[in-house]
Amino acid sequence: MTELLYRNDAYCREATGVVTEITSEGGIVLDRSVFYPTSGGQPGDSGTLSWKGGTLDIATAVKGQGDDVVLLPAEPAPLPAIGQEVSQKLNWDRRYRLMRVHTALHLLSVIIPLPVSGGAIATDKGRLDFNMPDAPEDKAALEDDLNRLIACNMDVSEEWITDAELDAQPDLVKTMSVQPPRGSGQIRLIRIGVGPETADLQPCGGTHVANTEEIGRVRLGKIEKKGRQNRRVYLHLE
Repeated sequence: MTELLYRNDAYCREATGVVTEITSEGGIVLDRSVFYPTSGGQPGDSGTLSWKGGTLDIATAVKGQGDDVVLLPAEPAPLPAIGQEVSQKLNWDRRYRLMRVHTALHLLSVIIPLPVSGGAIATDKGRLDFNMPDAPEDKAALEDDLNRLIACNMDVSEEWITDAELDAQPDLVKTMSVQPPRGSGQIRLIRIGVGPETADLQPCGGTHVANTEEIGRVRLGKIEKKGRQNRRVYLHLE
């Protein structure tokens, strides 16, 4: 299985790796990866691979078997051989913006404490779909609350619990449509804040900034009605 370097250090931008597989579709699997694969509403990373005698642009990364990360080339090109050591480098500006948006969406779920039925993350904006029959009365007040939370400069950290511990705390799961992956015996939680000052704690496998101050100011965009019970709330980086 691929060692998930991005999980241990979301700020790891470059690393070496060894090619362990070339898939039938021309995807590249390494023994270790700084590339985050598309999942949980967060797009896969882009970047480059280079090796002695070659270089390759990576358009995105997707999940393979188990914990494998499959890197998809941007266009047809010669591939490294199995066993070849390569240097991997992220498109860091893109990844960092995704980290800022993802962390901001966690805080959006704090100021709108309703079940989440979907979500998506992009480099300049993100959105959450809430089980929200009625539109918010004061969007400007929600935006102010969100920016005040961000300005608290809260640390963002990870911890792990067992499946049984999560079952005993079902309120940790805010998403109705996507459940935390089970089977490994451990589930990753993202905590924003420390101890009694915790603002948010929920299962998440994505990449995040280390402190909320890195998000910067955000603004709330459109709030769209998506069915009788659902509304889509957009968030934009300033």
